[in-house]
Amino acid sequence: MNNDIKPVRPPAAPQPQPQGVPVPPPAATPPQSESVPQDPSLVSTTPVVESPNPSETPKPPRKRLLKWIILGLISLIILVGAAAFGWYMLALQPVAKGDADKIQIVIKEGSSPVQIGKLLEGKKLIRSQMAFDIYTRISKTRNNLQAGAFTLSPTSSTPQIVEGLTKGTAEEYTVTFYPGATLNNVSKTADKTPSHRQVLAKLGFSDDEIDAGFAADYSDLPLFADKPATANLEGYIYGQTYQVASGSTVEQILRRTFTEYYTQIEKNNLIDGFKQQGLNLYEGITLASIIQREVADAADQKQVAQVFFTRLADGMMLGSDVTYHYAADKMGVPRDHTLDSPYNTRIHTGLPPGPIGSPGIGALLAVANPAEGDYVYFLSGDDHKTYFAHTNEEHEANIVNHCAYKCSLP
Repeated sequence: MNNDIKPVRPPAAPQPQPQGVPVPPPAATPPQSESVPQDPSLVSTTPVVESPNPSETPKPPRKRLLKWIILGLISLIILVGAAAFGWYMLALQPVAKGDADKIQIVIKEGSSPVQIGKLLEGKKLIRSQMAFDIYTRISKTRNNLQAGAFTLSPTSSTPQIVEGLTKGTAEEYTVTFYPGATLNNVSKTADKTPSHRQVLAKLGFSDDEIDAGFAADYSDLPLFADKPATANLEGYIYGQTYQVASGSTVEQILRRTFTEYYTQIEKNNLIDGFKQQGLNLYEGITLASIIQREVADAADQKQVAQVFFTRLADGMMLGSDVTYHYAADKMGVPRDHTLDSPYNTRIHTGLPPGPIGSPGIGALLAVANPAEGDYVYFLSGDDHKTYFAHTNEEHEANIVNHCAYKCSLP
């Protein structure tokens, strides 16, 4: 018997299963080298994303954007606030440094803080009306600002200006009316002399206040004894500098000038001087106003008065260019020596209906006491000298030799 042959064991007998329990077939194991086909409908197309570490989860984009917007707005507010504060502090600083002329202002009764601020800014006493308004609110001084006249310096800061307006004492102030100036804004003098209305407006008076002052009744004053009732105040505001009490009205200021005017008339015995020339007070003022506008030199004014009296005596027209200038400017039309106006002494004999401006004391004295002579013509040359002539031929020669430019003007 061969010892290399091993005995074969019979297969193990299957284990008995409990009755009534089906035995599932053994699961088929697919070969490792082959893929198992699947139902396409059961295969998910959604990509699988691995869950990140919870500690590294990024914030939603909207929250990040909102955070940056809020930070940006806060930064902007801080920058704007800093800029506004810087502007405010700068705006409170003085307008000027070092030496500067003081400026006189008049604050009328009832002026609001806003109006006062605009006045101060307009006079270049403060840098900003808005900063002034803010400061008076913060300092609670708005209701303590006083009315009256004040002399202030542009070298003072806004807080110092406010202190002066709240704690200072209102004072007298100066007002200057100019010889040769007209009542209203019709004068176009070469030296740009401001009208009496402009002077009052510069003090802060409104047009209504000025109109009321011009229309007031002054018939109780001796200055107006010969003035026609229909005539206005042209020629009656005496050109000079006055000290006026704080809070004065236009009427009070004008009465101050009228008083001074009549004082000069009495002092220089002008009424009698006018009478000797055949004129009353109103007529004397009228002729003096023409002379004032023609020439400024006192000696020339006396000689011009002589020329005019010679012409009046001979029945000639005065022939004064400044009379039709006044009429044209008042009417708002171009200057023309043929202008149809009773003020035009180039086409009408005698004196015009009334003064054409405010005469100075030199012109008034010239009418009361004219120079000797028999001149009939005069002109103001391009060199600003006055040239007189006895005849028209001499006058024409003066025009050619001394008045090439001025005599060509309308």
